[in-house]
This record gives sequence, C-alpha cells and structure tokens, in this order.
Amino acid sequence: MYGCICLDNAGKTTLLHMLKDDRVAQHVPTLHPHSEELVVGKIRFKTFDLGGHETARRIWRDYFAAVDAVVFMIDTTDRSRFDEAREELKHLLETEELSNVPFVVLGNKIDKPDAASEDELRQHLNLFSNLTVNSMKGNSGVRPVELFMCSVIRRMGYAAAFKWISQFLT
Repeated sequence: MYGCICLDNAGKTTLLHMLKDDRVAQHVPTLHPHSEELVVGKIRFKTFDLGGHETARRIWRDYFAAVDAVVFMIDTTDRSRFDEAREELKHLLETEELSNVPFVVLGNKIDKPDAASEDELRQHLNLFSNLTVNSMKGNSGVRPVELFMCSVIRRMGYAAAFKWISQFLT
C-alpha cells in the first residue's frame, strides 16, 4: 500500500486516474482522502490519495501506519512553492512512523517550458543528501529515497518510479 501525497495542484490525482483509467481528466482539488486499487505492470497497489491543501495535510499522519511506501509529487513549474514542498518533504522524512518506508519523489510537469531541471529540483528540495542513488532492496540501514522526473500528461517518467518502488513492496 502506498500513500500519494504532495502539495495541492502537483498532479497526484491526475496520476492516479492515469494509472487507473489511462486517461487525463480535469479534477477538482482532493477534499477527502480516498483509496483506490491499481495495477502497474504486474504489481497491484492499494493507494491513498490524500489532499495536498494545507487543511488536508493535518490528517496525513492518520495514514502513515497503513503505508508501505510514499510517493511525494511536486509541480516543477511552481517555484514559488519549492520551499513549502521542501519543508513538507523534510517533515515526512523525519517522521518516525515513516522511518523505514521508501520514498519516491516525483517532479511532475517536466513537459512545460518553465519546468525546473532535475538538478534545480534536487537543490531546492535538498535531496542531494537524502537520495540513496538507485538503492536496492536489502541495503540494510538505508531508507530508499529516489527522485524521478515525470510528465503525467505526456505519460513519461512515472513508470520507472513505480517499477523502482515495487522492489520494496514484493
């Protein structure tokens, strides 16, 4: 089971609908958490779509005990929220209930001309020190954290992220 969490308007609900129905649709902000079962490749995932607006973030902790992995998504075009995203991600990575949970950070919307580069996003999110550089299941004492750049709308990048995280869930 994994939790898909991020700031609002990053694209997580679009991603979940793309994985479920293979379609892009306009969505209203996620107001209430909901669960979906998805199949990606040969792996079956149960997901929690948790709202990203400030009020919804208060209940993220209620779901931590139920998740085996976290997908944290950020809008690479919204530089005004990089500091906020960095603080939320830092908080999640420091949360005791998630200390053994692998994290995928998805930099979304890379199809946009004003999208941050992977290096820029790493810098802003302070991910240089947290990444495990393609860690594999079985590396004791190291929590897997990886950054993947993607475009949900263009159907690129996120499959590799789910393939990577699936090695920790089987």
